[in-house]
Amino acid sequence: MRKLLLVSLVVAVLVPIGAMSAGAGQSHAARRVRIPQADRFTPFSLVIDAGDSVSWTNGDTDDHTVVSDDFFNTAGHQGFNEILASGSSLVLSFPDPGVFVYYCRFHAALDAYHQPIAPGPEGGIQDQNGNYGTPMSGVVTVLP
Repeated sequence: MRKLLLVSLVVAVLVPIGAMSAGAGQSHAARRVRIPQADRFTPFSLVIDAGDSVSWTNGDTDDHTVVSDDFFNTAGHQGFNEILASGSSLVLSFPDPGVFVYYCRFHAALDAYHQPIAPGPEGGIQDQNGNYGTPMSGVVTVLP
């Protein structure tokens, strides 16, 4: 009976320790957002886990920016505003859960409700129907 109790105790202690050490060795994923030869972020939306990183790569011939929409951001990086030159990349890590809403300040603006909108007549490209397109923006959702 004592042996069974001792074995049960050892198993009860070692199994959780093994599970914790197995998780400790896992690396966090790096996700990508591309800017193709167009004024947009691809994909528009990413879902990642806390601890993951996101890499933005500018494949366009124009410079773009990644700007934090601080009104909605809960995943950190408030005040982030970086130029992403043609052919360059940048990486942000997200250690905490939340939402990171971002836009390109060259190809979007924030309206009175802090929503990214197309730049309009002073900077947008109007199509044959009078529309100014969609704003260059995106969102990263960080899960716990």
